[in-house]
Amino acid sequence: MSFINTILSKYKCIKRTEKLDFNFKAIEDKIGFELPQDYKDYSIEYDEHEGFIGEEFIRLWSPENLIDWNTDYQIFENLPKTIAIGDNGNGEFIGIQFIENGNYEIILSTYIDLDPEFNIEIGKSFTDFIERLSQGKTWFNEK
Repeated sequence: MSFINTILSKYKCIKRTEKLDFNFKAIEDKIGFELPQDYKDYSIEYDEHEGFIGEEFIRLWSPENLIDWNTDYQIFENLPKTIAIGDNGNGEFIGIQFIENGNYEIILSTYIDLDPEFNIEIGKSFTDFIERLSQGKTWFNEK
């Protein structure tokens, strides 16, 4: 995680004073897949983040809220194998979509339709997502 830590530091993401002691098993049991390790590593080391990375505004939620917020937004009900982990402040959520065999995509999707047809792949992994943003890639027009 050293390269991603450099990026997160550049954008003033706040490290936890103590690493989060959190059991991700309840979330993974609910969603039916293991969360990617790079996302779990981020969640353990960093507080919730709200701010820009590159040109895009993001809010990354704390794992303690994921089950409640995904239930409230009906993500689990409408998008199996997907969990929202944040949003962009514009009516779209940032999610992890399980593909198969330990492969994931980080997606941006709308809260309104909750249809996978509207998912936009914004990373092949959590790390890739952060790196793309740092390199100036945007949600809808990659540079």
